[in-house]
Amino acid sequence: MHKINSLCLYMTALILAGCSLLSQPMSVKGNQILITNGQVLTMDAERRVFENGCVLVEGRFIKSILTSCAPGDYPGARVFDADGGIVMPGMINLHNHLPMVAFRGLAETGIKDVHDRLYNYFFPLEKSLLNRNLIRVSARQAAMEMALAGVTTTTDMYYHEDEVAKSVKEVGLRGVLGETVIGFPVVDAPTPYGGLDYARKYIKDWQGDDLITPAIAPHAPYSVSPDKLKAVKVLSDELNAPILMHMAEMPTERTAITKAFPGTTEDKSVVQYLESIGFLGDRLVAAHVIYVDDVDIALLKKRGVGISHNPKANSKDVSGKAPAWKMIKEGLDVGLGTDGPMSSNQLDILNVMNYAARLARDETGKVSVYDPADIVAMATSEGAKALNMDEKIGSLEAGKLADIIIIETRSPNMQPNYNPYATLVFSAYPANVRLTMVDGKVIAKDGKLIQIDTAAHDKQWKAVTKRVSEFAKSLNRK
Repeated sequence: MHKINSLCLYMTALILAGCSLLSQPMSVKGNQILITNGQVLTMDAERRVFENGCVLVEGRFIKSILTSCAPGDYPGARVFDADGGIVMPGMINLHNHLPMVAFRGLAETGIKDVHDRLYNYFFPLEKSLLNRNLIRVSARQAAMEMALAGVTTTTDMYYHEDEVAKSVKEVGLRGVLGETVIGFPVVDAPTPYGGLDYARKYIKDWQGDDLITPAIAPHAPYSVSPDKLKAVKVLSDELNAPILMHMAEMPTERTAITKAFPGTTEDKSVVQYLESIGFLGDRLVAAHVIYVDDVDIALLKKRGVGISHNPKANSKDVSGKAPAWKMIKEGLDVGLGTDGPMSSNQLDILNVMNYAARLARDETGKVSVYDPADIVAMATSEGAKALNMDEKIGSLEAGKLADIIIIETRSPNMQPNYNPYATLVFSAYPANVRLTMVDGKVIAKDGKLIQIDTAAHDKQWKAVTKRVSEFAKSLNRK
C-alpha cells in the first residue's frame, strides 16, 4: 500500500508538469466513502487544487486524493457527488467557550462598556445559572451550529469540561477541550484553583479518545497566580496535555497582573513574565495575543506557542487589533477563533475569515495583506499546526484523518467561482456548507444533523433558555 501511495504522489507530480492522468481502480472495502466531482483544495504544503477531483476515504482515514474517478470502479463505496463544489479540510475554531451560547444576545444594549456588561451581566449569569445540565445542553447546541457550518475541530475553555466533551463527541465534532483553572470558586470547584484537581481526573478519563483531546485551561495571567501557572505547566508536562489560555488580551493586563500578584511584571511584558516563570511551551495555545511587541513575538516563536486570532470578538469587545499578520510573517502558527458566543455571537469560521481579511486591509491600507489562500490556511492547516495536530488534520492528504467538508458553489452568492480561495473568504455563507465529515463519519448533510435527535435536544434547549431569560429579566430590573 505504501508503494501505491508513492505512485499516486508521482502521478500527481506529472499532472503538475502538464500531463493528463486517469485514476486507477483500487481494491474496495465496505467502509469506503468516495467524494466525486469536486474542486479539491488539499491545503497541503503546495496548496494543490484538483479540478474535478475525488477523495477516497477508508474508515477514519483519507485513502487517496484522485485527479478523477469513476464511481463504478469502487463498488460498495458510499458515493457523495460534490456537484462541482469545493471539497476541503474541515475548518478549525481555535478559541471558544461553547456553553456561553445560552447567554448569547443578552446585554447588547443599554450598557456603558465591556466591563459593565461583564460584571453586571455575565458574572451574575454564571454564578446563578451554571450547572452540569446547562453546560451539557448548551455545548451541544454550539457544537450543532459549528457542524452545520463546516467546523470539524473546536477548542474550548469552560467548567465541567467533561460535560462539554460528551456533547461535542455526541454531535461528532473533534475537540481540544480545556478544563478551566481560575483563582476563585466556580461551579465545578468550590475552592480557588480547584480546577487543577478536576483537570487531572478529566484528562486521565478522556485521554486516548478518538475525537476528544482533553486539555487544561488556566483562565489568564491576571486570574491565575505564578505558582498555579507553574503547577499547570507541570500537569501538562506530566500528562502530555495541551494548555489553552487568554494572553495579552487587554491594554491593562500587565497592570492587572501586578495588582493581583505584586512583584511579577513591573519590568516585563505579559509574554516576558510568562517566559520568566517557565510557562511558555509548544503545548500552549494562546488566545488573542494583541498587546505584544517584537521581543514578545520572538519569544512566542522560540517556544512554539500556537496563536488563536479572534478579530471579530476583539472588535466587538473593543479589545484592540492583534498583529496577526506580523506574527505569521515571523513564522508563528496562527489560526482563527471565534471566542465565546457572547463575544462574537457567531461560531462559524467562514465569517471570521471574511472579517480578518477586511480588518487587516483596512488597518494597513494594503490590499496585499492576507492573500485569500493565506486566510483559508489559517482556518485549516495553520490552525492544525497551532494545535500540534497537523500530522493528523488540517489538509487533505493520504493517511490523515478524514475531516472533510463540501461547500456548494451553485448558489448565486457563490457565482462566479474563478478563485475558490477568494470565493470562500469573501462570498461564502455557512448555509453554503453541504456536508461535514469528521473521522470518516458524515455528521451533517444538506443542513441536517445526522447523529443528533434534534427534537429531543430542542426540548432541553428550550428549558435552558427559558430559565436564562427569566433570570436576565431580573438583572434588567436591577
